[in-house]
Amino acid sequence: MRVKAGKAVFQAPERNQVARPVSRPKWLYKAAGFVYKLSKQRCGGSLYFRPKNLDDAISVLSSSGGQILAGGTDFYPALGERLPQGDVVDITAVREIRGVSTEERYFRIGGLTTWTEVVRAPLPHCFDALKAAAREIGSVQIQNCGTVAGNLCNASPAADSVPALLVLDAEVELVSTGGARRLPLAQFITGNRRTQIRGDEVLTAVLVPHQSESAASAFLKLGARKYLVISISMVAVILETNSSGCVSQARVAVGSCSAVARRLFDLEKDLLGQPADPQIGSLVGPQHLATLSPIDDIRATAEYRRDASVTLVRRALQACVGST
Repeated sequence: MRVKAGKAVFQAPERNQVARPVSRPKWLYKAAGFVYKLSKQRCGGSLYFRPKNLDDAISVLSSSGGQILAGGTDFYPALGERLPQGDVVDITAVREIRGVSTEERYFRIGGLTTWTEVVRAPLPHCFDALKAAAREIGSVQIQNCGTVAGNLCNASPAADSVPALLVLDAEVELVSTGGARRLPLAQFITGNRRTQIRGDEVLTAVLVPHQSESAASAFLKLGARKYLVISISMVAVILETNSSGCVSQARVAVGSCSAVARRLFDLEKDLLGQPADPQIGSLVGPQHLATLSPIDDIRATAEYRRDASVTLVRRALQACVGST
């Protein structure tokens, strides 16, 4: 017996045998009036596109719109048991926006770079916080599939990568048929699940300016369990020191305590010129977190989040001092 499933026809197996799709030549579909292209197929009432390069991807988005599919680790859970509502543009074959490279002024992290690839990339110590954040994203399987662009465009307040990229002064590169533009990450994410990306754009890269050789970084996350954690609070810190052993540059960001991860600019100013020693954490007080707006939810109360964040910032600063 043969069972038809879309364009594939399966031979029903006998006992202890494996079902195998029965291949049919492309000309058969053309003769039947089908458009047979691996890059364009129909799923229910939606079209599925799989462009092979960036030019094709942005052309499809410009002409047809649609939802972008990258790693799928947020895309598919959001669908649940529903079919996509609208066309889907699968950019997983666009290899030119994958990988980590060094340019004259920037490190370029391609939008399709997975978190496993970020962890394995030969990057300086200032990226230690980002690598630590990457190891906290979901599970190993999710890190193998989930992409840098997907994590940023999903714009969850609990996105692990955002605080670590904020302290790196990261920018995002957005490309459409109209050209390319860059935005600071702090401006790109505007709220819970909201970003500045337009419907015809692809986030092609994250750009990180070169940092001082003395820069040390740390990332800490608090959750209710060790793995597959949605964070209660998370903190990223970068410290640079001068020849006198004092702080010459400090950047601190906190996530999961506001709709958008935030830099603590008042604390950064207070840290400048201070000795980079184990007592540096004592400089942090609740007043430095006044710009945050934590909420009560099933994971923690707002008060607990704020108190925990003070402790995490202190520990992250001490970790940076210990690694310089």
